[in-house]
Amino acid sequence: MNRKITILGAGLVGSLLAVVLRKRGYAVTVYERRPDMRAQNISAGRSINMAMSVRGWAALDLAGLRKDIEDLAISMPGRYLHQADGSTVFQPYGSNGEAIYSISRGELNKRLMTLAEAEGAQIHFNKRSVKVDVHTNTLFFEGGETQTADLLLGADGAFSALRTAYTHLDRVNASQMYIEQGYKELLIPPAEDGGFRMQPTEALHIWPRRQFMMIALPNPDGSFTCTMFMPFEGPESFAALQTPAEVEAFFRKHFPDALPLMPTLTEDFFANPTSSLITTRIDPWYFEDKSALIGDAAHAIVPFYGQGMNAGFEDVRILSELLDAHGDDWATVLPEYSRRRKPNGDAVGSLALQNFVEMRDKVADADFLNRKKREKELTLTYPGRFKSVYEMVSFSHTPYDTALKCTEAQDRLWESIRHTAPEDPQLETHLATYDEAVKDLDFGL
Repeated sequence: MNRKITILGAGLVGSLLAVVLRKRGYAVTVYERRPDMRAQNISAGRSINMAMSVRGWAALDLAGLRKDIEDLAISMPGRYLHQADGSTVFQPYGSNGEAIYSISRGELNKRLMTLAEAEGAQIHFNKRSVKVDVHTNTLFFEGGETQTADLLLGADGAFSALRTAYTHLDRVNASQMYIEQGYKELLIPPAEDGGFRMQPTEALHIWPRRQFMMIALPNPDGSFTCTMFMPFEGPESFAALQTPAEVEAFFRKHFPDALPLMPTLTEDFFANPTSSLITTRIDPWYFEDKSALIGDAAHAIVPFYGQGMNAGFEDVRILSELLDAHGDDWATVLPEYSRRRKPNGDAVGSLALQNFVEMRDKVADADFLNRKKREKELTLTYPGRFKSVYEMVSFSHTPYDTALKCTEAQDRLWESIRHTAPEDPQLETHLATYDEAVKDLDFGL
């Protein structure tokens, strides 16, 4: 084992990757474009809390880090919907009490960086790579410094310097797509006694309003990190809210139950940036045995399935499994990693875009709520035979590509059974049709 590994990016995926590779005995150097966030509060104002699910925990287990991270996480077994008419609905995520876990991006990133350094990874901050020569693995940094890497792994996010360099290679296909909505971080602070201002605390709160929405995820300090998603332009948009009075009037109209809980609303609204949301794809994810992309650098996605971090962590787990199988043979590992993960990176991007419509529009619809209820009944009645796409994504290791391919088949099943009672003998016929549609798919473990 003589290869030295350079990682671009000390974010969530880069830091976890550094831990895993150090535990495998590799010398690891990480270059991070930002200052050390443990010394500066640089993430405040533009964060979306993470929703850790099965895939993310599996990667942390692989790295032996679950116990180091668990205290940052709060269980969320379901969505708590704040409907436009003032009613509320709790919608469980799983059929057997499964949960996803709210966790602060910033706090998790700080913890993972510290753990990576404890394993012996060298992290260099304020090192912004402005160019990569893919053929020679030469990194060009702001200020004129250069470094040459032996094996280079790009974990430097949606606007990765390594990904950009790949796009200039022959026969590389790459795309990026922004949605018309942006996001802004807001806050429900702890109550004066340090407790939560909103109940239930163990839930992902959603205010679905068709063309826009707000979500809130709990934090261990008693606060909720809120994220407002809405169009950049239009009659109800970020552009239309230019004064504190307009912001307060907008919240009074659309989020009247949240407004009293947000004493710093207008200050947060105008202090925090409005950020864009991008989906990227690229093929291939690697170059020879010299470099590869991982996490958002390979597959940036919108946050509406809560799978961005989980997908990136799963990349790390799959890469580690390939090293188990092939040892230090990176000429075999990198092409196989790209072959296995590329379809799933594309699929989770599509699933996330689909789930935006679900969260914004459908969760307020009675037919949708009835469908979710029936899906849970099917999961419990036919274990091993039926699992909803959401449960495949969040509570299993079923490949994202398989989950996406099941979407159309489950839509057809719902159209067949929506007016059928659970005890109707025709249900078995409809399920048999579904079984036939998905029989050749790889459902994993």
